[in-house]
Amino acid sequence: MVEEYKTGRIVVPAAEEVLGKRFDCLDHGFVRLVDYMGGDEAIVQAARVSYGKGTKSTSEDRGLIRYLMKHKHTTPFEMVEMKWHCKMPIFVARQWIRHRTANVNEYSMRYSESKNEFYVPELENVRYQSGMNKQGGSDKEMPETVSETVSKIIKRTNEQTTKDYNLMNKVGIARELSRVVLPTSAYTEWYWKNDLHNTLHFLRLRMDKHAQYEIRVFADAMADVVKKVAPMAYEAFEDYVVNSVNFSPEEQTALSRILKGEDRDSVLEGIKNKRERKEFDVKLEDFLN
Repeated sequence: MVEEYKTGRIVVPAAEEVLGKRFDCLDHGFVRLVDYMGGDEAIVQAARVSYGKGTKSTSEDRGLIRYLMKHKHTTPFEMVEMKWHCKMPIFVARQWIRHRTANVNEYSMRYSESKNEFYVPELENVRYQSGMNKQGGSDKEMPETVSETVSKIIKRTNEQTTKDYNLMNKVGIARELSRVVLPTSAYTEWYWKNDLHNTLHFLRLRMDKHAQYEIRVFADAMADVVKKVAPMAYEAFEDYVVNSVNFSPEEQTALSRILKGEDRDSVLEGIKNKRERKEFDVKLEDFLN
């Protein structure tokens, strides 16, 4: 008979339901929560450390968490940890690894062979280069014949590199060398552990509509899990970070003039930098609507 053991750690029932569950992303990728430490209660405990646990009611906890998020008191959010197992194309991993606050252990193709899984975008996700953003795609409509041709090129490249890679392995070339022929569409995987504060920072950047589609898919999937681990913190994050609008001093002056009745186009023309003018116009549209 197995003796039942009761843990003394903070357990979040909703998080337990998704623990270890795989959430598919793109054609071969996924994210899954491997483990977590703490939730909303841990944030409150950290913030009220001078008073012990100090929990009086759920509404008070929610109010405290919202205050912390609104006023950027970030340390209590660092008391929550999440460990993920993720599988993504290499080019997505290279964007992801820019978030350097995490602990990462990646699948090594020096010691293990490639699984010969490659990302091929759906036709609707083949994009033209943006004329305004040097590192982004455009919303310009693409003829289906063009996207089909691009898809065929990617598939052909993947198939050829798979043949070359397998041939090099077959004749005994070191894996650390044979892997160099693999494209960045090849899949890799890792364990990624980070605290809640820095995970939310990752989500803020990678869920943004301007982020590359492929990494947004992973960020959106992770966000759904984070909501389970710390729902009150995530609610505050949505209200005070994701859906908030920040205006620079120049933008505040322009906004004030528009609210006082000045012609919007004339005010916008007063912002000399073309990119800043366009960004303000977008924020203004969101703010006024």
